[in-house]
Amino acid sequence: MWFKNLQIYRITNWNVSPAELETALSKHTLHNCLSMEMQSRGWISPKAEDEPLVHILGQQMLIALGVEKKLLPVSVINQFAKLRAAEIEEQQGYKPGRKQMKEIKEHVTDELLPRAFALRRKTCAWIDPVGGWFVIDTSNAAKADELIELLHKSIEGCSLALVKTGKSPTSVMTEWLAGDDVPASFTIDRDCELCGMGDEKATVRYVRHALDSAEIIRHVKEGKKATRLAMTWRDKISFTLNENLQLKRIVPLDFIKDQIATSEADDAFDTDFAIMTGELPHLLADLMDALGGEYALN
Repeated sequence: MWFKNLQIYRITNWNVSPAELETALSKHTLHNCLSMEMQSRGWISPKAEDEPLVHILGQQMLIALGVEKKLLPVSVINQFAKLRAAEIEEQQGYKPGRKQMKEIKEHVTDELLPRAFALRRKTCAWIDPVGGWFVIDTSNAAKADELIELLHKSIEGCSLALVKTGKSPTSVMTEWLAGDDVPASFTIDRDCELCGMGDEKATVRYVRHALDSAEIIRHVKEGKKATRLAMTWRDKISFTLNENLQLKRIVPLDFIKDQIATSEADDAFDTDFAIMTGELPHLLADLMDALGGEYALN
């Protein structure tokens, strides 16, 4: 159950116990889309259907937002609307106008929606009240906002803030590629993206390529900035850092995998969660230091 992405927030106000959180989330659980609903959102168990909404291990918590969405492509609506318009044209003797076509599409949508298939997706969030971290497993800002919006609706007084650092990820990643010393806790891997700052935003991407070449330095000297950089932390976890301070493509490496393999815990989910929440706070702390430290939150 390792997170593949980290959207990082700082908890600025959190006075909710696990039991209180469970009660609060239970009032906003996911339900199946009603016949005329396009989408439904609510809390689900992060582990299994019959498990609690808040998964607790020590002082660490895991929650999950579920979203059910009907599949009703515009192309299908247009296809049925076209057939309906042809029938109406035959009845009234002339083609439906723009306003009438809009009404036809609305009626067709209402007819098809109850029969549409629905898909579910899950977005997890890890809550570390001790370290003050709130981390969402997504690289999509809209999905993160979706989860936080429902969290605020579920819990009064909960306050989160995106992490801000003394130096921008772009400036630090660019300095590293230009030859500046990388902190001992990190190594640079073989993927990066460099973007020009001009109107055209010329972009160069390197995949599985040595990043200490003269060619990379030339791009930096020409004014391109690093917007994405693949890295490894302490030979334990590989990831890609981007300009928005998001971590993507997170992969636990052999050292972590060996810990998982030798664990005596019966529950693989709990083993993963315990190791993940044991390592990530240290990774985040090292990353904050590498980026010039965090701005103090008021």
